[in-house]
Amino acid sequence: MSTISIPFNSPYSTGNEWHYIQDAYKEGKLAADGKYTSKCQEFFEKKYGFGKVYLTHSCTHALEMAALLMDLKPEDEVIVPSYTYVSTANAFALRGCKIVFVDSLPDYPGIDPNLLPQLINDKTRAIIAVHYGGLACDMEQIMAITRKHKLFLVEDAAAAINGFYIDPNKKRQPLGTFGHFATFSFHETKNISCGEGGMLVVNDPEFISKADEVWNRGTNRKAFNAGNKNKYEWVSLGSAFAPSEINAAWLWAQLEQIETIQQNRKVIWLWLKNNLPNLLEEYEIEWMKIPSHAEHNYHLFYGLVKNFKQRDELIKILKQKGILAVFHYQGLHTSPYYLSLENPIQKLVQAEKYSDRLIRFPLFANLNTEDLSQRMQ
Repeated sequence: MSTISIPFNSPYSTGNEWHYIQDAYKEGKLAADGKYTSKCQEFFEKKYGFGKVYLTHSCTHALEMAALLMDLKPEDEVIVPSYTYVSTANAFALRGCKIVFVDSLPDYPGIDPNLLPQLINDKTRAIIAVHYGGLACDMEQIMAITRKHKLFLVEDAAAAINGFYIDPNKKRQPLGTFGHFATFSFHETKNISCGEGGMLVVNDPEFISKADEVWNRGTNRKAFNAGNKNKYEWVSLGSAFAPSEINAAWLWAQLEQIETIQQNRKVIWLWLKNNLPNLLEEYEIEWMKIPSHAEHNYHLFYGLVKNFKQRDELIKILKQKGILAVFHYQGLHTSPYYLSLENPIQKLVQAEKYSDRLIRFPLFANLNTEDLSQRMQ
């Protein structure tokens, strides 16, 4: 069995993580919603112009929070790209909603806006736009559709921190500022990480008061602590969405050096772009394209091989060289759970193409490209 010398991912450490965790301990506050939670939330609100930010245990939890805030019911329909992580659909399936899958674009795994109008009916409540790999969806088209049909827009921006949308006038706008809600991940595979973590962005002020309750297990804790309520009561559905100060302290150390981390990833990404086509020339790989409306955040580097057999062979060969490359999502419209609900079998050509042919290569801030190059010879 080969030893992996170059992993697919290696979490980045700034060196200050343990210092801030110890500081949180000295403050006597390790549970949720302390000093470091506030620092992180304020950072995102100021740097990117997000609405109200709520740190969560994961992007999954952030999506579940959004589903609660929209008060979705079992008769409601939610449009979700098939080529995405299961959490994107799960959050709304947990509310009993019908999940309606939409296909990807031919040259980008993100949602195809041209297919959305035919999927909308009087039961449709929301569209979930997944910014695949930190690359922006076509937000002009998607927002025009959600406004026309008066639908909620949720940005699943799990991998998209520090990603931007470029509008037709060349104005750049941070991903996560378009939807009524946006969700992000700080899982160890993401650019900015705290092991497991996420956040919900509430851009519509109408939902902030409700979000305070949902984030606090469905209680009026925030209003009570502020002296605005004379009783601490259960007032809505909610859950323990807020992470501990340990996670927030680790995250804060990362946020302090976000520009350094991003610059490191950019250097690695550009090396991959300039060198992998030559190193893997014999495979005739179609390399990832950046949509003209996207300013990406160097989260991932991928290519499309000819078929799933070649994909598995290449992954195996790289593993023998000590390099861990991986495939990505499997279309949710073909998943055992979805089909077990007696949903009709669909043919989503592009989602199936990416499921079979997409391969992701190692990309992390301290990747040794010299070692990678030598092992690929």
